Amino acid sequence: MKIVSKLATAVTALTIATAAYAENPMVGGAPMFETKNIVENAVNSADHTTLVAAVQAADLVETLQGPGPFTVFAPVNDAFAALPAGTVDTLLKPENKAMLQKVLTAHVVAGDWSAAEIARQARASSDGFYHFNAVSGDALSAQVKGNNVYIYDENGNASRVTIADVDQSNGVIHVVNAVLVPK
Repeated sequence: MKIVSKLATAVTALTIATAAYAENPMVGGAPMFETKNIVENAVNSADHTTLVAAVQAADLVETLQGPGPFTVFAPVNDAFAALPAGTVDTLLKPENKAMLQKVLTAHVVAGDWSAAEIARQARASSDGFYHFNAVSGDALSAQVKGNNVYIYDENGNASRVTIADVDQSNGVIHVVNAVLVPK
């Protein structure tokens, strides 16, 4: 009887541990841990090396390691590569730091917004879009198409959320497939 009880306890503990681990998806081939902050997790993602380099060049590491909470729409490397030739190199130059900060903070929203809450807000609106502002002050809009959430920048460019709800100790990351460009 004691062995069965111990086995049941072990199975329950393993199930809980597995469920807790499974809540956060892998990103860029790396596990994302809810106990780490946005920067600590992003540096481990092979899909976000350009974003991490940009955050470092813009001196935003300390901010994104802060308490938040922040919602970050994190573009993958391919999203940066899709920008016009030379754009990333130009933005990474020290003399363009203010412009780089503006671009990056156009991907950050105050608060911890799940994809389900963003989708709920969009579905509940009269025009089918949830309108909100990035910490840069730029306007963003979210729309649900089928099972996908799209984030639009002020220029009307759409970025699809490809991995949603990657929880962090100081917010949440939603991986996106395009760079949001402020006006």
